[in-house]
Amino acid sequence: MQNEESNPWQTLNTSIGYENPWIKVQHNEVLNPSGKPGIYGVVHFKNLAIGVIPLDSENNTWIVGQYRYALNQYSWEIPEGGGKIGVDPLDSAKRELLEECGLIAHKWEKIMEMHLSNSTTDEHSLVYVARDLEHTESEPEETEQLIIKKIPFEELYQMVKRGEVTDGISVAAVLKVKLMMVGL
Repeated sequence: MQNEESNPWQTLNTSIGYENPWIKVQHNEVLNPSGKPGIYGVVHFKNLAIGVIPLDSENNTWIVGQYRYALNQYSWEIPEGGGKIGVDPLDSAKRELLEECGLIAHKWEKIMEMHLSNSTTDEHSLVYVARDLEHTESEPEETEQLIIKKIPFEELYQMVKRGEVTDGISVAAVLKVKLMMVGL
């Protein structure tokens, strides 16, 4: 009898379909849970996904607007980016907040970890709340053309409710922080 949490899939063969510095796409020939042959594609991410919700003493936050090539549309998001595996994720969060918003936080709290699209990827995300903020110059990467807005957190929450923020990390993080604020 198989344990309900054991892997019912059997991998017969794996090949790499594509690879670059950020992702690797695997093609797997498998036996599915019913024992029938099939295929399964997996996108392996070479970095962690890091998100930050900065909050000042009046519960204002900062959001980042940028054009997302893969979606072919503009997106409003919390400050986020990639963190190298093997590097402390908090250090990556600090770097992202500085690069994108020009903020240094003196208090940090990890509020969640999640898998972003676990049917086809292994992308792992960590999200932090940053407080006790100090302003400095932002240092965006050359691939980023960003618009930064400081808004009340409640306004960001309403943007999520209206569907104006669709980035998965941002939506989950905003909802989690809202729950934390109401004490649930």
